[in-house]
Amino acid sequence: MPDTSRVSPTAHYTAYVWFRNGLSHPALATPMGRILYGALAPLNAAYRRLTGNPDLEANLLARHRTIDSLLERAIASSEIGSTMEIAAGLSPRGLRFVRRHPDLVYLEGDLPDMAAEKARLLGGLLGPNHRVAEVNALVDGGRESIAAAADGLPAGGVGVITEGLLNYFDEASVRGLWRRVASLLRRRGGVYLADLSVADDTRGMAARGFTRLLEVFVRGRLHVHFASVAAARAALVDAGFTDVTVHPIGDGRYIARVIEARARVVGSRA
Repeated sequence: MPDTSRVSPTAHYTAYVWFRNGLSHPALATPMGRILYGALAPLNAAYRRLTGNPDLEANLLARHRTIDSLLERAIASSEIGSTMEIAAGLSPRGLRFVRRHPDLVYLEGDLPDMAAEKARLLGGLLGPNHRVAEVNALVDGGRESIAAAADGLPAGGVGVITEGLLNYFDEASVRGLWRRVASLLRRRGGVYLADLSVADDTRGMAARGFTRLLEVFVRGRLHVHFASVAAARAALVDAGFTDVTVHPIGDGRYIARVIEARARVVGSRA
């Protein structure tokens, strides 16, 4: 068994959620993920019974499938020919999309330890168009930057994904990340997809309880940066995006939304 001790608990758990629901490969379903899944099952069940709202597992699945749907649309329209998933963790999306779209170039980026672990877990499952690389979302330059990683992708539009990442950063770091992604899309074209929580969606006893459960699980504070969808959209525009939609997930009871943002390509008259 590969040593997965350097993978965060949340990466193990989300990977097992995706595996249990037919979205992942056994190579990404770790023993630690199975243990965490079993440990959280009673808490998920209690939350569903007490609130009638989607639990942690349902929220993870809903946001993942929503991002998948938007990425699929961008590929089908030929808007993008490559995808960069930043802080990919043990996400199975790359495996699924390169099998579905053999011509798609898919880059999974993460910090060095996580990237090395992901590459070892996938092993021979990686094909010529599916790569794992070191990418640091918080740096402006250097070989681990978003811009440097994108230079290795074929010309044309690129899909950039950050799933399950923004809540770990403070607002300044999120705004910096958005500026880097918008700068890339101004050069290349494409679309940015990410999940987002706003304060308007986390009010009420049930939502606060859900947030506290998540913070205990991740062993740290989760940041909600913007009071409303309008405030988040304004911050994205300020970062350089010119076409921003913030999608609700499902019936609106989920503690997340999904960003779909684009930036006008430099020199374009559109």
